[in-house]
Amino acid sequence: MDNIKRICLWSGLRNISTALMYAFAQRTDTKVFDEPLYAYYLKNHSEAHKYHPGSEAILDTMENDGEKVVDMMLNNTEKPVLFFKHMTHHLLGLKRDFMKTTINIILTRDPEEMLPSFDKVIKNPSLHDVGYALHVELVNYFKTNNIPFTVLDSKNVLLHPERTLGKLCEFVGIPFDKNMLSWQPQQRKEDGIWAKYWYDNVHKSSGFMKYRAKAEPFPEHLYPLLKKSIPHYNTLLKFSN
Repeated sequence: MDNIKRICLWSGLRNISTALMYAFAQRTDTKVFDEPLYAYYLKNHSEAHKYHPGSEAILDTMENDGEKVVDMMLNNTEKPVLFFKHMTHHLLGLKRDFMKTTINIILTRDPEEMLPSFDKVIKNPSLHDVGYALHVELVNYFKTNNIPFTVLDSKNVLLHPERTLGKLCEFVGIPFDKNMLSWQPQQRKEDGIWAKYWYDNVHKSSGFMKYRAKAEPFPEHLYPLLKKSIPHYNTLLKFSN
């Protein structure tokens, strides 16, 4: 087995996952990959195919076979560190044995802040869409199979970016690089073709934005989903770094 660090970030949507991808992209020893399982997810989830913006272009330009994506991840040797940004719900029924050889990070966010943000792009999301229950399933899989993992809370990253990324690099087994804290406000070549729908704030940023609590009232129609999401989020926080 090679000595390459293959990092899998398992995130929900609107969880600063793209900012974390941009942070790792600043490292000269690292190559980043933006949601390589997206087309596999759309191909095998017909309902999502209908409402995800840009779905046809994603299916036409990306690998649709999830097993082939995993093979790519495990056999790529382009850099000493490979960072794969994933959405947890993209896994669907894919075999998860490969996670025994990857470095696994779960990224979460307070649902009271995340749900209104997600609802602006995809209306009336389900518990499956937002990923909290799936993250807890993943935690249970890791624990059952003795797979090391860590949980990152988005708020902690925004409040203490250097300290949190330092701990994360320690978990991965790589030295912290201060270049991870800032970047040029622009698109990256690694961005998925869906970037125009989701990445506007990151493209305008030059680093992790300062944390600001949501000022607007929580949307009433999202309260049932919030009630379902909070217990899962609280479970994740028990493993937070």
